[in-house]
Amino acid sequence: MSKDVFNAPISEFVSENKEMISQMVREFSEREMTPYSMTWDNSQHFPLDLFKKMGELGLMGVLVPQVYGGSGFGYHEYVTAIIELAKVDGSIGLSMAAHNSLCTGHILQHGNESQKSHYLPKLATAEWIGAWGLTEPNTGSDAGNMKTTAVKEGNEWIINGAKNFITHGNSGDVAVIIARTGDSNTSRNASAFIVERGNPGLKKGRKEDKLGMRASETAEMIFEDCRVPEENLIGEVGDGFVQSLSVLDGGRISIAALSCGIAEGAFEAAVQYAKEREQFGKSISQFQGISFKLAEMATKIEAAKQLTFNAAELKNLAKSVTKESAMAKLYSSETAVEIADSAVQIFGGYGYIKDYPVEKYYRDAKLCTIGEGTSEIQKVVIARALLA
Repeated sequence: MSKDVFNAPISEFVSENKEMISQMVREFSEREMTPYSMTWDNSQHFPLDLFKKMGELGLMGVLVPQVYGGSGFGYHEYVTAIIELAKVDGSIGLSMAAHNSLCTGHILQHGNESQKSHYLPKLATAEWIGAWGLTEPNTGSDAGNMKTTAVKEGNEWIINGAKNFITHGNSGDVAVIIARTGDSNTSRNASAFIVERGNPGLKKGRKEDKLGMRASETAEMIFEDCRVPEENLIGEVGDGFVQSLSVLDGGRISIAALSCGIAEGAFEAAVQYAKEREQFGKSISQFQGISFKLAEMATKIEAAKQLTFNAAELKNLAKSVTKESAMAKLYSSETAVEIADSAVQIFGGYGYIKDYPVEKYYRDAKLCTIGEGTSEIQKVVIARALLA
């Protein structure tokens, strides 16, 4: 950054940070990810060492203040980093986003000073990898009816139940878990707890064999008389679901950014292929059917990025972002699927083969319409905000 950066307008400062981060992540991705991405995908390998390197770069604590060992940046820089990672490998972007916005974000937003001081430095540097558990086998969007319970006994809480579809469910060193502390389907019936991996009551569950995002670990977390000390309760009893909604607002920005990155990666591959592939004596990019398709793809990606950075700006300003983050997540995720599909079509038969990159973008994109609230749930959120 230039020496005069602190005298520059805020918009110029943010723009320079974004460019700096974009270049750093792009160089890192080309060096540390591109050669290995398909190997990780084929074997469903979670590259833990990679995330340790990302921690050294500050990418695992982008939003964490410097006093806690983080980078101290805002959501514009955070979104930029996710996009650049996802352009190369959506799995890595997903894991980085889940670590930052869910586990780390929950403690940052709602933890007390003791919890922040203890956990955030370890998470921000990737000394510890974070997980976040809300979803259960029989209660996906119906979180108010969760079956995992926490019962107070003396100065401890005893957690029993299971969570599934948890990013870093097996490899995470620490997790924020939402458990029911009241009756089913009543208000304020859930609370949030910090659970460390060494706890004998926390068991590793099944690792899911997924269509896409295969280098990002997704697994069950099983709790059998899992005892956590009273000081590991985040906030007050009954605050868990309210806290989760605010965490998910930021998480939806993460998934929107992830979607934009996947879409851009697929688009760039399609443009390059269209220029190189020749049919009937000229590159297929010169055919109107292909050039118009590329024009539509570029326009939709730009619209998705504008929605995403708009939500990021509102988040930076500490304004309500529920509607805007849902809009960004809805549009960007559906756009990513559409762009990846168009990229496969442009590649033709080669788009269906693993030797070429777009089949992976196609598989990875779909999760974005499901994770952290399906597209249908986003429409519910948006409609409620419009009609409130």
